Amino acid sequence: MASAQVDSNNKAERWRRAHLGPLSPDFLRISTPQDVQEQADRQTALALYQQQATTATFMAPNVIGRLSITIAQAKLVRNYGLTRMDPYVRVRVGHFVYETQTDLNGGKNPRWNRVIQTQLASGVNSIYIEIYDECSFKMDELIAWTDIKIPEAVLRGETHEDWHTLSGKQGEGVEGMIDLVLSFAPIGTVPNFTYRSIAPVVMVPNVSGRPMPVFIAQQQPQVAPIPVPPQPISEEDMKQVQEMFPNIDPEVVKSVFEANRGNKNTTINSLLQMTEQ
Repeated sequence: MASAQVDSNNKAERWRRAHLGPLSPDFLRISTPQDVQEQADRQTALALYQQQATTATFMAPNVIGRLSITIAQAKLVRNYGLTRMDPYVRVRVGHFVYETQTDLNGGKNPRWNRVIQTQLASGVNSIYIEIYDECSFKMDELIAWTDIKIPEAVLRGETHEDWHTLSGKQGEGVEGMIDLVLSFAPIGTVPNFTYRSIAPVVMVPNVSGRPMPVFIAQQQPQVAPIPVPPQPISEEDMKQVQEMFPNIDPEVVKSVFEANRGNKNTTINSLLQMTEQ
């Protein structure tokens, strides 16, 4: 009788210790060695990122300016899988790696309208684009990719918008197209003349052989010259320019405005060049 009472008390104690509340996102998800390695890499990168973000601002000595990349949308030729794809974009510029948000159920026509600002180092003349389908129970699937050379006109200060062909399982240059807007500001005209000391990213292979981003520490912070401050972008100017270019996405118009530091006339000229292409 006493033994039964002890067992009953033990069960009650275990129930009191049970976790009550929402389940974690990875509940019932089967963890593979690849998942474990990727999670460790992400935690390492995040820890180093946070450590570096708290230190002084700097600009690397070999940086020639800031490159603005607007990832607007894509048109893909095929939807892989049984359901609509959830695409996102990974961008690599030199040692820097960035990702857009995921367009849930974007399928063959995903839209991101994501603006990425990155330092452009001397000698880096191209950007590498990869489009992935975000998956829940397996590794994210690489859908398409392309290597884009930065046009000389962009480095001379022009804003350039174009559709670029994508390669993938369908073949070279036939997987679809992606719409990008590129602009460049040299060091002397960059609106934010200092950069947070976010360390560049190097790619290291994980157990599956696919490269993963890891931040590395920087030393010897430096400060770039003070630029001319940008002009504010008024709502009236934005409205007028959008009415002049109704076929251009408002987010793209805004990114061109920001690339031209709020100058309305320069923005109109840039958009005219884009529509003439």
